[in-house]
Amino acid sequence: MTMVKLIAGNWKMHGTSEDLGEVRTIAEWSKKFEGAVEVALCVPATLIHRAAEAVPGFLIGAQDIHHKEKGAHTGDVCAAMLHDAGAGIVIVGHSERRDAHREADGHVKAKAEAGLGAGLKVILCVGESLEEREAGRAVETVGRQVDASLPAGPVDTGTFALAYEPIWAIGTGRVAEVEDIEEMHSAIRERLVAAYGETGAGVRILYGGSVKASNAGEIFAVPNVGGALVGGASLKAADFLPIVEAGAD
Repeated sequence: MTMVKLIAGNWKMHGTSEDLGEVRTIAEWSKKFEGAVEVALCVPATLIHRAAEAVPGFLIGAQDIHHKEKGAHTGDVCAAMLHDAGAGIVIVGHSERRDAHREADGHVKAKAEAGLGAGLKVILCVGESLEEREAGRAVETVGRQVDASLPAGPVDTGTFALAYEPIWAIGTGRVAEVEDIEEMHSAIRERLVAAYGETGAGVRILYGGSVKASNAGEIFAVPNVGGALVGGASLKAADFLPIVEAGAD
């Protein structure tokens, strides 16, 4: 059975109510590829409710989640709050949070489990730095992250995905070579199968890192690439929709 690719946009700290027109356009045009590709937009927390109301039935998501159900966690947002706002998917463990917020693998695992346990779809991110890549430790580093960050099984291949994002390629315009993507996604697949058995063979592994219309088709043709986590190119429908179309081919 062909794996339906997941194309998720990560708006990061961009987007206000003025940008809802882009959300509407992306959602409307994505209907053309319904069944061939799954599309989501992970917008800032302040925009989730308005985006979800603007595009009923389209998958709107969050960029982070707190692993606790409630409590004295100033500024944090839990799964129930995300559900209430209209989110259906959440990103956890993005390198920008692992770095700037010092999130360890165990913390990421707890967030993934909190999201899945509350009925949210989850995209769990892993990736290596340029220093680790140049030192020949890329596969080792990412493998260690995968092993320590994966939520306890079993998992549902429809609700859990893993995103490989080489840190040095995020927002830089640099993209990993096809051979490097294939090597890493293959290594991640082995880890997923080791953790979840046969189910691990069906978990989608997204690629992220300067994905755009001009390279999406080549990336999606790589074995074990089950979609993309797209940053800057997801902010505008004109840039994002060609990537969606490439994923549907």
